[in-house]
Parts: sequence; structure tokens; C-alpha cells
Amino acid sequence: HVQLVESGGGSVQAGGSLRLSCTVSGYTSASYCMGWFRQAPGKEREGVAALYSSGGISYYADSVKGRFTISQDNAKNTLYLAMNSLKPEDAAMYYCAARPGWCPVPDGWDGFGYWGQGTQVTVS
Repeated sequence: HVQLVESGGGSVQAGGSLRLSCTVSGYTSASYCMGWFRQAPGKEREGVAALYSSGGISYYADSVKGRFTISQDNAKNTLYLAMNSLKPEDAAMYYCAARPGWCPVPDGWDGFGYWGQGTQVTVS
């Protein structure tokens, strides 16, 4: 089965940058939709960014568009989320997730059955 492990979280000042990583193992499908989600205390989990591994197409939530960049390094089996110009409202637990097949976004963020343990991002 697919296993995802996030890393790279930490504390950063407002306006700063941080890069999250997600190592992936156990692929059983030829293509995946890889995504980053976040959940802040008292709020619902929201989709942040997604990337279709086969087509190289990326999607972003309006709240992070222009500031965050999702990418992958196939040689290292790693998914990244580069976060720039961080704001206090970006503080949350960030999770990477995988969905076999095509990406449901921009139509929705459903069907991500594989999840990592999360990595904490704090912005001060």
C-alpha cells in the first residue's frame, strides 16, 4: 500500500518561506493525483495544492495561488510544497495525500485515500 511521510515543517516569521517534503512509497497505480492539505485549529481541512503525476498539471487554492508551488522529484520519490510570503493564517498542520488515477480538482478535493501523518507549520 501507499505510504506518505511529511517533513520540513517548523516555525517561520511572517513573510518568510518554508518548503515541505513528502516521501512516497508503495505505488501500485500508474498515475496519481498528489495533494497538499492543511487544517488549522477550529477549521475544516482544506485542499491547498494538487499535482497530476502523469500530466504534470497543478492546481492551487485561491488563498495560496501565487505564493505556494507544488512540485515533485520522481528520482527521489518526493513531493514538495514551496511556501513563500507566509502569513499567520497559513499556520496549520499540513498533510500530503494521494489519489489513484486522475485529479478531481478543480471540480473537488474528494477521493484522496492515502494520507501522511502531517507536519506542523507555525507562522509568527
